Amino acid sequence: MQNKLIRLKVIGISYSQTQSGAYALILAEENGERRIPIIIGGFEAQAIVIKLENLEPPRPLTHDLFRSFAAACGVTVEQVLINRLREGIFYSEIVCSDGERRFNIDSRTSDAVALALRFECPIFIEPQILNEAGIVMSATTGDEEEKQPKLQKEKREHVSSEYSVFSVDELNDMLSDAISREDYEQAAAIRDEMARRKGEG
Repeated sequence: MQNKLIRLKVIGISYSQTQSGAYALILAEENGERRIPIIIGGFEAQAIVIKLENLEPPRPLTHDLFRSFAAACGVTVEQVLINRLREGIFYSEIVCSDGERRFNIDSRTSDAVALALRFECPIFIEPQILNEAGIVMSATTGDEEEKQPKLQKEKREHVSSEYSVFSVDELNDMLSDAISREDYEQAAAIRDEMARRKGEG
């Protein structure tokens, strides 16, 4: 059965076009053109974004705590599997191992993906689910990974431009402050501005 599973990669997070206050987690098949948009909540989106942006929260978030707890107990996450789709809701399993036995834990897909990023383990999906819910990007939209950044492009670019007047030292201080306040969207925007300057230099 394993060889029939399709591996996915995380493209990023965007603001949901259909649900106010929600976000869309975008997954894509690793060797194909289909995308899977999954609507998730703000907390789960934050947990995923801070790993995609390589931000360090001042205190461990819930998924970081899970990882530390698992490591202390000798448990690792081997893979995540999206294995069901019912009434538009995706269901997942976290495949774990303690070195002697493997066991599966039922999970919301958003939590499973957040943990997969922290354990750096693969994400798989059952083929029939991808066939049912996958969206093929048209050639005119270009490459999704370039067109869809980890947060909504227009908002990120607007926020990033606000920081163009600050010095690098000021940006570093603001970045630390944003992280301490757990404002990861602002922190990501500041990082964008710093990366832009580094690219120009």
